[in-house]
Amino acid sequence: MATPTADELQNEGLRLFQEGLYDEAAQRFSEALEHFTEEGREIEAGEMLNNIGIIRRKQSRWDEALESLEEARRIFARAEDKSREAKALGSMGAIYATLKRQEEAIDARNKAAAIFAELGDRQNQGEILMALGTSLFKSGRRQEGLSSYQAGLQIVTNPTPKQQLARFMMNLQARILG
Repeated sequence: MATPTADELQNEGLRLFQEGLYDEAAQRFSEALEHFTEEGREIEAGEMLNNIGIIRRKQSRWDEALESLEEARRIFARAEDKSREAKALGSMGAIYATLKRQEEAIDARNKAAAIFAELGDRQNQGEILMALGTSLFKSGRRQEGLSSYQAGLQIVTNPTPKQQLARFMMNLQARILG
């Protein structure tokens, strides 16, 4: 039987992930990572690290998740793939927030929002600004948090029904008060 290729291992990892078999998926992604690294496919190697980070986050294995995501972020930064770098930062910010490490969450989310703004990615920028607003609010910087959340809410291009309602209420409040 032939040795599976990096792409085959990645696809198998994605299938296992979708089935909820996280440890098995992480193993396939690790194997794919080795192959992608050997082949000099840096972006794909970063994606495997990112995938492993997401799995470890789902498993509440925070340190491992942060380690994988930070390594993925460094690869994406080195490859000048700003969108993937910002997404890794956003994932790291979410973990920091879960761990109640709000200042680190704020820093990661600020960096991600700035990159998404630079790229003109309004949807991801808006999502990150809303998450940043929550971190700021929880850190005691309530006015800043509210401003960031409102800014994010205004620029998301595909708001969820909950976001549409919040946007409507915010606009209604502005009309009544101002």
